[in-house]
Amino acid sequence: MTRQPLRLAIIEAERILAAAGVASPRVDAELIAAHVLGVERGRLPLVPLVDPQVIDAIGQLVNRRAKRVPLQHLLGWAAMGAVTVDVGPGVFVPRPETELLLEWGLGAVAAVSDPLVVDLCTGSAALALAFAHERPDATVYAVELDHSALAWARRNAEARATAGDRPIALHHGDVADPTLLVDLDGRVDLVLCNPPYVPMGVEVPPEVGEHDPFDAVFAPADGLAVIRHVVAAAARLLRPGGAFAMEHDDTHVESVPALLAARRVLTEVEDHEDLNGCPRYVTARHS
Repeated sequence: MTRQPLRLAIIEAERILAAAGVASPRVDAELIAAHVLGVERGRLPLVPLVDPQVIDAIGQLVNRRAKRVPLQHLLGWAAMGAVTVDVGPGVFVPRPETELLLEWGLGAVAAVSDPLVVDLCTGSAALALAFAHERPDATVYAVELDHSALAWARRNAEARATAGDRPIALHHGDVADPTLLVDLDGRVDLVLCNPPYVPMGVEVPPEVGEHDPFDAVFAPADGLAVIRHVVAAAARLLRPGGAFAMEHDDTHVESVPALLAARRVLTEVEDHEDLNGCPRYVTARHS
């Protein structure tokens, strides 16, 4: 069997993905090739020729990606900070922009020893686990309502604990429940949340609309229904001086900061842009 140039296979994969409307065709093509070969993406230039069955395996995954199956479902994982978590059908795929929440949160409690941290609407637990990895002294609670997502979170939490990270505390719960984590009221140093916030009826990419769980993406009341409960929970859980960071839709640049500012205990309300310059998350401190 004649070995074939990997470079040509990646060029063809990029062409197919671009034609299908995939946002980052070259990156996706390279990540798929690296996944099939079992090497890091940066080492692909060291593999000039590959067997025909490798070309076939790359082609099969590229064709699925061209049908807009999320890249992370094909690879089986998504990155958050310095950790990777398993993802697939039934759980929201973490997005790169959520790393901004992680970075802000780490900075907000940088001077706090043994911080107590709560991640609401945790999904795959990516944010909670990435935080726990960076701060081994932290006690991290992660809350999720959906049973399918919680199963993914448990799997990921067990994997990170096996890898040596401090275990997180996973809870099945609803942010709308006023007794959620009531034992932690007034004690928490940092509350993080990436809630469902896309307004109903907004058009989203097929990767999101057809593959992410609906209730992890969309929310009623102009996308604010869950956010309102998260703000109430944060105001209750945080200690004086505690920090809060929450992601939101780019249409929420005025409404979400206003929700926080309406709570007298939340001060220093500030909105932040993502890497594309869109309004993406809001932060505050407990007075």
